[in-house]
Amino acid sequence: MEREREKEPLLGVLGGMGPEATQIFYRHLIRRTKAAGDQDHIRTLIFGDATVPDRTAAILGGDTAPVEARLVDDAKTLETAGCTLLAMTCNTAHHFAPAIQGAVSIPLLHMPDLAVRRAKTLGVQKLALLATEGCIQAGVYQDICAQEGVACWTPDGETQARVTRLIYEQIKAGQRGDEALFAAIDRAVKAAGCDGAVLGCTELSVYRAFHPLDERYIDAMEVLVEACVTACGKTLTEDAP
Repeated sequence: MEREREKEPLLGVLGGMGPEATQIFYRHLIRRTKAAGDQDHIRTLIFGDATVPDRTAAILGGDTAPVEARLVDDAKTLETAGCTLLAMTCNTAHHFAPAIQGAVSIPLLHMPDLAVRRAKTLGVQKLALLATEGCIQAGVYQDICAQEGVACWTPDGETQARVTRLIYEQIKAGQRGDEALFAAIDRAVKAAGCDGAVLGCTELSVYRAFHPLDERYIDAMEVLVEACVTACGKTLTEDAP
């Protein structure tokens, strides 16, 4: 019995970035897994390391070594614990994905890559990127969009300031997010002629959990959840989270 259990996939989650986003991720994982009982769900080990230094501050400040070292160490911890697959609940942290993947022998599902591929599959030609300043400066999404042939629009200064406020001053502070603030962001996305937009920060995924958004918005976290369910050999439910 123990040997059979060891053969089952064990999903390791690099979480805590932020804590609320990690909780939303796990809730979505449960809801998107077709299950008749507890035993049908995915074995999951969540490392909620909320003490990982702020990824955006590190990228903007040019001192990324401490963040990279912590994420690599956390990934190794999950691998040592027996995880067979990794997922990370922070888009900006995927700037460090090459270092993480290079340090472990188990695969890391790449959330931004999955989100851009979803946009391409949906026929999106101009994708608005709503993300942290660090994620944008690091080019995490832009590089993938270029590879996939999808035009990527990044917000103007005023709009990006609104996105940053929503992420840091509201969602990370435990609030549900100001709908009027997001409406201003949405107007800018439409004015730019974007036919799709990616919620490229999991704090925005938290916002979406409380406020319905139209189909133009692709939730990177939801796409990652679907990939996790499939990679672990489970069946997806029909309903989105």
